[in-house]
Amino acid sequence: MLKIAMIGCGAIGASVLELLRGDADVEVDRVVTTAASRAAAEATVFRWAPQARVIEELAAGDAPDLIVECAGHSAIVQHVVPALERGIPCIIASVGALGAPGMAQQVEQAARRGNTRVELLSGAIGGIDALAAARLGGLDSVVYTGRKPPGAWKGTPAKSACKLDDLTEALCIFDGNAGEAARLYPKNANVAATVALAGLGVERTQVRLFADPAVSENVHHIEARGAFGSFELTLRGNPLAANPKTSALTVYSVARALLNHGRALVI
Repeated sequence: MLKIAMIGCGAIGASVLELLRGDADVEVDRVVTTAASRAAAEATVFRWAPQARVIEELAAGDAPDLIVECAGHSAIVQHVVPALERGIPCIIASVGALGAPGMAQQVEQAARRGNTRVELLSGAIGGIDALAAARLGGLDSVVYTGRKPPGAWKGTPAKSACKLDDLTEALCIFDGNAGEAARLYPKNANVAATVALAGLGVERTQVRLFADPAVSENVHHIEARGAFGSFELTLRGNPLAANPKTSALTVYSVARALLNHGRALVI
C-alpha cells in the first residue's frame, strides 16, 4: 500500500481524505498542517482518516512514499522543495505558484538534486494531456480565457478597475501573459499557470480574465494551434461546496493522481 503525506487539510485536503477513505491501494498516514490549523485538521482527520498522524513538519528521517501538496503557494517552498531535495516524490496542486519568476526552475532543480520527480496536477482544467503532447510537435499559439462571476474577483486588482457589484455585462479585467496573470491574480492563477507550463510557457501564453455576471460557474476556455492542428476546450466547473473559490474538479484531480500512483492499471 502506498503511504502518503498530505500537506494541508483545508477544503481540498478534507475532500480528498473523504474520497480515499478505506481505499485498498493508497493511504494518507501523515497530514502536515500549521499550529494554528492543527485542531481543525485533527477533527477532519479523525473523521475521514483516523489512521493518519497530524504533524507540523516532516522529521528529517521521515520519508513517505509520496507527498501531495494541498496547502497553497507558501507550502511549496516550506515543504515541497526540501522534500524533493531529500528524494521524496511530490505532487503539487497549487500550480499557480510556479508562475512566479524562477519558481518552476527552483522546484525542478530540487527534484533533480534529489533524483526524484515532481508532478503538477491539471486541477480545474482538462485537455492538459493533449496540450502537452501538441507541444512536442510545435505550438504556434495558446490562449486561455477565464470567466467567473463578479463576486469571485473581490479582493483582487479587478476591484480598482470597476464596481464589481454593478456589472451588467462581461468585463475583461486582465489581458496579458500567464506570468503577469500569476503575479496580479495569484489566487486565480492555477489554471493559467497549468496551461502555460503544459504549452508555450508563461511569457508566450495569452491570458484573458473576465468578470461576467451572466455566469454562475467558473468557465475555462483553451484555444491552441500548432503543427498538430487546433483544438478548443470549454469547461464549466462547479465550485467545491466547502469552499466556493475552489473547483470541485480540483479535488477529483488530486484524488485521481494519488490513486493512479497506487493502482496497477491507470489511464
